[in-house]
Amino acid sequence: MSNLDQLNSGKVRNDWTIAEIEAVYNQPFNDLLFAAQSVHRQHFNPNEVQTSTLLSIKTGACPEDCAYCPQSGHYNTGLSKEKLMAVQEVVEKAKQAKNTGATRFCMGAAWRSPRDKDLDVVLEMVRQVKDLGLETCVTLGMLTDEQAGKLAEAGLDYYNHNLDTSPEYYEQIITTRSYDNRLDTLQNVRDAGINVCSGGIIGMGENTKDRYGLLKELANMPEHPQSVPINMLVAVPGTPLGEVEKLEEFDFIRMIATARIIMPQSYVRLSAGREDMNEQTQALCFLAGANSIFYGEKLLTTANPEAEADAILFERLGIRPEKRHHSEEDVAAEAADFVAQTAEQATSDTKPLFYDATEGSARGATERNARGATERNARGATERNPQGGVPARGATEVN
Repeated sequence: MSNLDQLNSGKVRNDWTIAEIEAVYNQPFNDLLFAAQSVHRQHFNPNEVQTSTLLSIKTGACPEDCAYCPQSGHYNTGLSKEKLMAVQEVVEKAKQAKNTGATRFCMGAAWRSPRDKDLDVVLEMVRQVKDLGLETCVTLGMLTDEQAGKLAEAGLDYYNHNLDTSPEYYEQIITTRSYDNRLDTLQNVRDAGINVCSGGIIGMGENTKDRYGLLKELANMPEHPQSVPINMLVAVPGTPLGEVEKLEEFDFIRMIATARIIMPQSYVRLSAGREDMNEQTQALCFLAGANSIFYGEKLLTTANPEAEADAILFERLGIRPEKRHHSEEDVAAEAADFVAQTAEQATSDTKPLFYDATEGSARGATERNARGATERNARGATERNPQGGVPARGATEVN
């Protein structure tokens, strides 16, 4: 087995090097997609996609200076500022999301970190949304270990806190909090027993090595994030990155595929930027191992393909929304069932990849000869009996 074959094997590791990630990312495109899809099938049903809905429960006036974010109070993007939503309003939105097929409901608030009185309201949102039978996810900024513990007690399933980019490029994007601040929050979330949702944004002017660096940080965490959103920058006028050149879509697909290979058991979410992707690009992302999307018309403050358009694309690709699983054992069991069903179908429907051209030609020649003889005999009979009467007895016997 070659070194690249070993890297593409789907083995769970937490000691990836930049050189190894670079080798995975830069292999020929077809090889990369084949490897990513092969790894994907080891752990997931390839024709199911987890669907989430994201709601901004508190919009604008964030004190952070994230260069990509229209919610930052540092930039004038024309975004209206809104207070924290009422619990019942959020629950109604969650009901709507469930009715359109979402299995996870994510709530985002534009805070540096939540105040205790605000956190109490969010805790009630988590409880009531969870009572609807939905998985819950929140993104509230930085968390202390005590705050993470309270969210865990309320039954929170996932906490989103993206690393955004590599440690080396981070200060070009954000100055109001450090990379270590983000890592500390993720550790507090893990310690509380909450699933981690963490990824990054591609196309912010970073170089390719920064993309490797982001993936290295994610893959070398003590435990891989259970959910890894890969976002394509949505350039918003008024932000420092509002005029950044659009990312080449093949680079984005490579990022999805590499994330799938080096974090084989994580859900890889095709996230922000889908609005600007055609169906073919999205299909390649699913082939590359993306198996989670945000389902609905808006991602916090930016547009997203509507649920109806997603349903049409799913139908064309033979994809269905994933049912909610209650344990890792359920996920593993369904993946095993899919593999078994696929193998059984392949066995029962097996057809030879090649056919015997000689046999086919011989059979065809026999049929043609027989057909020709019949026609000649019939013609001969007609010629012998030009008046159209009953042919001679000898002609009938020959036929």
